[in-house]
Amino acid sequence: MGALVTLDLPDDSPMLGLPWIITFGPLGADDEWEPVVCGPYERAHALALAEAVVAEEQLMAVVEPLLPALTPEEIRGEIAAAQIAAEDEAAEIDQADLYGDFEDVIDEELERAAEREPEPEPAKAPDREEIRAGFARIAALLTAKGG
Repeated sequence: MGALVTLDLPDDSPMLGLPWIITFGPLGADDEWEPVVCGPYERAHALALAEAVVAEEQLMAVVEPLLPALTPEEIRGEIAAAQIAAEDEAAEIDQADLYGDFEDVIDEELERAAEREPEPEPAKAPDREEIRAGFARIAALLTAKGG
């Protein structure tokens, strides 16, 4: 079983109505291949598709909104935010080294995970017609005037 990562958003978040993409990549550091990006989808479809794939494969799936940037400044702002986040993550990793290596506790974590209740069945992946209907709704959203 792989891993699924997504944003935990409140029910009234405007991001829920955006198109969403899925980025599939290797789960472990030993695998090296270019990530595969799929979408755009409606959020529910993206989550269900990602769950269906990672339920059977040792992959990482990241489900995230496709943020529409309308100016170069907005794009630069997103790039700057990503760079800051990467620097923060690197600092956290450096801090973590002060407290030991992840490899020191992996066996204990795996044992605890095995003792937990089994994971629920993944959501049923949408069929082709559901996906196509979602594409039509996304196209209407993207071409709506005044948005």
